[in-house]
Amino acid sequence: MWRGILILLLLAVSIATADTRPRQINPIPFSHEPCSVLDGRPCTPSYCSPLEPGPCIPEIDYPYGQNLQLTIESVPSDADRAKYRKPGHDLDTIGDLFAELRSCWSPPSDKARAGMQMSVRFSFNKAGGLIGPPRLTYATAGVPSETRTTYLDAINASLNACLPLKFTSGLAGALAGRPIAIRYVDNRQSPN
Repeated sequence: MWRGILILLLLAVSIATADTRPRQINPIPFSHEPCSVLDGRPCTPSYCSPLEPGPCIPEIDYPYGQNLQLTIESVPSDADRAKYRKPGHDLDTIGDLFAELRSCWSPPSDKARAGMQMSVRFSFNKAGGLIGPPRLTYATAGVPSETRTTYLDAINASLNACLPLKFTSGLAGALAGRPIAIRYVDNRQSPN
């Protein structure tokens, strides 16, 4: 009987000390752990092949969304200047595409407004041309219509000056028809 009480006491102490141990939080978002029979925490069920050593964790498709978003500033910061250089080769990655679009932007000199922001949305075809004209989705509130028209004309002229873009076949197939949203920010201190 004393032996049973001692075992129960040791079991209670081991459970109490296990609960007082700090649980390590995994700082990587979307990280998953394989399930264990003794584990009370949420886990990711997995199936491993008997030929593969160790636990296997399924690949997860992260939610990227269906559109590509980009911000283009009239005066890039020193840290971002490299992102505004035009690639010297056919566009093969999304980063190449964004650098090409950034290098094309030339803000308006007449009727310009400091702090003006405008967003447009459009898609490319496989040949590197636009599928229809860019659609205005946002403009800074309280701006006269002449200023909005000036900025929209500058956006259209900048895009048309770069077209057609030269995509590799892989990027052209992946990019064709997907919407691209670009936010243009005129961060010049004193536009003319």
